[in-house]
Amino acid sequence: MGYTKDARIHEHKPTPTRTFHPFLLGQLPRKPAPSFLSHFFSNSEFFWISSHSNLNAIIMSKIGINGFGRIGRLVLRAALEKGVEVVAVNDPFIGLDYMVYMFKYDSTHGPYKGEVKAEDGKLVVNGKKIEVFAERDPKNIPWGKVGAEVVVESTGVFTTIEKANAHIEGGAKKVVISAPSADAPMFVMGVNESSYEPSMNIISNASCTTNCLAPLAKVINDNFEIVEGLMTTVHAITATQKTVDGPSGKLWRDGRGAAQNIIPAATGAAKAVGKVIPALNGKLTGMAFRVPVHDVSVVDLTVRLGKPATMEEIKAKVKAASEGPLKGILGYTEDEVVSADFIGDQRSSIFDAGAGIQLSPQFVKLISWYDNEYGYSNRVVDLIKYIQTK
Repeated sequence: MGYTKDARIHEHKPTPTRTFHPFLLGQLPRKPAPSFLSHFFSNSEFFWISSHSNLNAIIMSKIGINGFGRIGRLVLRAALEKGVEVVAVNDPFIGLDYMVYMFKYDSTHGPYKGEVKAEDGKLVVNGKKIEVFAERDPKNIPWGKVGAEVVVESTGVFTTIEKANAHIEGGAKKVVISAPSADAPMFVMGVNESSYEPSMNIISNASCTTNCLAPLAKVINDNFEIVEGLMTTVHAITATQKTVDGPSGKLWRDGRGAAQNIIPAATGAAKAVGKVIPALNGKLTGMAFRVPVHDVSVVDLTVRLGKPATMEEIKAKVKAASEGPLKGILGYTEDEVVSADFIGDQRSSIFDAGAGIQLSPQFVKLISWYDNEYGYSNRVVDLIKYIQTK
């Protein structure tokens, strides 16, 4: 089963922060790093490592990437930053030299800081050789031959269990879909990753918007109960949109020029929260506005609360979560920020304390930012690291 160029990549970005993520620590006690490791790791990083017996799986992770579009390339950047080994990339639509060019230069995130070149038919990044394939049919990609244990499916095409299973046929052990899936289990780091079972060979990292919304919704629901709510995401341009007016299947206005218009659009992100937080199933729905910015989006979550609360009480709970169990996932800011301030932010969701409003103690509007490209790509890598500890 192949895919065509027109069907290609649904795109969804770099604060250079090394992370062994504290959100995986739970409530376990910390212990200081031995002195001989202090040069390499902070205490929190050593704690994360020492809490997992399968250290080799974390350090020696080997992944393959199918689809070298916006997310595929940024997953590679994130993987390199986090010490996850990428052994192969598949993309039938770009040659190796063009692949080098596209990885090296990025209009949004800037040039890659390391060395990138083509050598002996391979993509070489900082001296590390990465196999390159150009297969249209995923089952023909020799993942097993090159040792790719986990494949990131980032074409936006093979998003069901049946279609993604082609990677398993090619020798991969696991597949992480970098998009919502109709039938694969969905996980949002910091929210429901603990429900992952090793028998789940094909999973989804949900969408960038669900990754922004779910951590915030979890904090609000856990502390104040969400009775019902509506979400709007003001979303940056993605590669599926048109540069100028053109045909667009069923949803005609999706085909209008992306740089010229604010475009109302559908999104399943709010409903998907019900899949990762079952208590919210059927309580949230939402829509999107596509706007002419190249990166960074923002969620507007308007909810009716079961428990009355002041805005200060809500802020306090979100801030506590951002400094505790959701550190590295959920952020908190009181600064007068705008979208460009979050380009390259690795976090899934950054709560804007000054932007929310309240009509009554049980009716509030909450605002949270996200880098829909790089933040999401970091979560893909984090999910891979997490499942390899199980």
